[in-house]
Amino acid sequence: MKILVVDDDPDLLDVIVFALQQAGFLPLKAAHGAAALEILQAEHPDLAILDINLPGVDGFELIRLMRRDTVMPILMLTVRNEEEDVVRALELGADDYLPKPFSPRVLVARVRALLRRAAGDGDDALALGPLRLNIELMRLDGLAPEPVQLTQLELRFLQLLFANAGHTVATERILSHVWGSRGGGNRQLLKQLVHRVRSKLKSEAGDGGLLRTVPNVGYRLQTPAADGATGHK
Repeated sequence: MKILVVDDDPDLLDVIVFALQQAGFLPLKAAHGAAALEILQAEHPDLAILDINLPGVDGFELIRLMRRDTVMPILMLTVRNEEEDVVRALELGADDYLPKPFSPRVLVARVRALLRRAAGDGDDALALGPLRLNIELMRLDGLAPEPVQLTQLELRFLQLLFANAGHTVATERILSHVWGSRGGGNRQLLKQLVHRVRSKLKSEAGDGGLLRTVPNVGYRLQTPAADGATGHK
């Protein structure tokens, strides 16, 4: 799931992005309100985390503008925790409020809770045709009677491709999402990861055609046919 994070503190922005990536989400970061609105229109995120003290368009105005076009959950993140600010943010349309400093674990827990509330069910999942990627349970349903259990790296990889199904995702973007902004991944490790994912898809579905390699660019997840996930290449 895509999470828009808006904060003008680059160090804090990196901390939040890393925590969300580790939890299996796809963070989209912006340092000011104008960039956030562009991302909102282009990427259609599932949730937004906003700071109040932003240059130019502040967090309050950003909530108002966002609420014109979306009902996605909004979590306010700020050092300003006076009651009047909380009331104003909630009245403008924010769904939750978390003051700084904060624990990344608490932040992720708040995000998961808001997504569950918005979805109206008890888990976080991405759907694509007959497939369902369950982030909370780390598994892929819809390929066979039994779910396909995933490792954390496999989950992050598929989560990114699910969020961009039908479109090629660049190798560098995959490396950043799967292994985090601090690095640790490389092209060889990614090739090994792709091989393991394809092996699981083949062993469960008898067809690895869902996951395509785009030479010298990246990878793409094919949208499965409506009558099953095992379409032809």
